[in-house]
Amino acid sequence: MVSFSPVRSVERVLAILEHLNRNRVTTVRDLHATTGLPKPTIVRLLQTLEQTGYVSNDAGHGGYQVTSKITSLGSGFHGDPLVVEAGRAHAVALTKHIIWPTTIAILDGTHMVVRYSTIPDSPNSPFHATVNMQLTLDRHALGLAYLAFCNSDEQDILINTVLTSKERNKNRISGKEKVLRQSLRFVREQGFAERIPYMEPRSSNTIAVPIMGEERILGTLGITYFRAAYSQKDAAEKFVKKLHRTARDIAKNTRRLA
Repeated sequence: MVSFSPVRSVERVLAILEHLNRNRVTTVRDLHATTGLPKPTIVRLLQTLEQTGYVSNDAGHGGYQVTSKITSLGSGFHGDPLVVEAGRAHAVALTKHIIWPTTIAILDGTHMVVRYSTIPDSPNSPFHATVNMQLTLDRHALGLAYLAFCNSDEQDILINTVLTSKERNKNRISGKEKVLRQSLRFVREQGFAERIPYMEPRSSNTIAVPIMGEERILGTLGITYFRAAYSQKDAAEKFVKKLHRTARDIAKNTRRLA
């Protein structure tokens, strides 16, 4: 526990950088809609980031984008989880086969965190960047896949933590838990999870499956595609078996490296 309140200006800068890093070009209007910050504040922070070399103003496209200097912020981080190391080549191979970007995510607290993505290898990615993006366990495909296939004790703890963090009314928690457990049973029965339809961006969808270790779930594997390209049924028929095959290969390679 810290003995002081977070520095609000630092929180705002980080929120802006996270959003900029997920898009090729971002406008002040986009940032205002996403962060809720006043536009004058956003402009001042963007100008500061410009002066320090992390952001450039792309006049041709009417917005802002991060520069290559942004990579220096992650240069001190080393070491991916073993499942990510084991899965990189398999994820790239899957994307080369199906064209769409592939993602490996692992549990971090009560969220799934994207630790590897083949967006640079895909010509059809709905996103500019997703690495280190936090995804909810109860709404995103990569989270639902984890929650549905983890062991019952872990599932109970995660469901309780997720729901109580969003809701204090016990009756409402009970109702939401019932709906969520029904959804998880459905995910287990069909063998894969999909992003909740109302989650943005609605133009795309994600299908995810678990990466199962011998004693526990290691993470989740997903692909994202534009909804205009396939119906949900066609996408499932086209991708689910390939995802499960790749997830098994990743698990096998993880055991080999351990």
